[in-house]
Amino acid sequence: MIPMNERARLLTGLAPSRTADPAPADLAARTGTRLERELADLRAPLDLSGTPDTRPHEGHDMPGMVGLDTLRKAEKAKGEQFERILTDGLRAHLARTGKLCASERTSGGSEEAKALAATIAGSAVRELDRLTATNRP
Repeated sequence: MIPMNERARLLTGLAPSRTADPAPADLAARTGTRLERELADLRAPLDLSGTPDTRPHEGHDMPGMVGLDTLRKAEKAKGEQFERILTDGLRAHLARTGKLCASERTSGGSEEAKALAATIAGSAVRELDRLTATNRP
């Protein structure tokens, strides 16, 4: 989840300079704040356990992850084109987040990790519902 959230955060961080429409800018800001909070929550157990951050997925594009190609396209896009990239990227990220959290909740060994997965999954569902309700492209 850490590399997925980091990539999604890069995408949301582009919004202020890529769109003039307040709705996608607000979506990106709200989502970016949530991603930052989740990153802190995800890193905390690693820090407590002394587990090194070896970044095993560095440079990989996993399912649901905002890809490096997507980020490059987003950096060049503005307006509706950027908004489409943003919303498509966030939809894929949120859907995959739900699946990963469901897997952790079913198969995880740590009650703390299962609880964190439940919290993150709930946030992802709410954010996906908001994204769908706005009827963004």
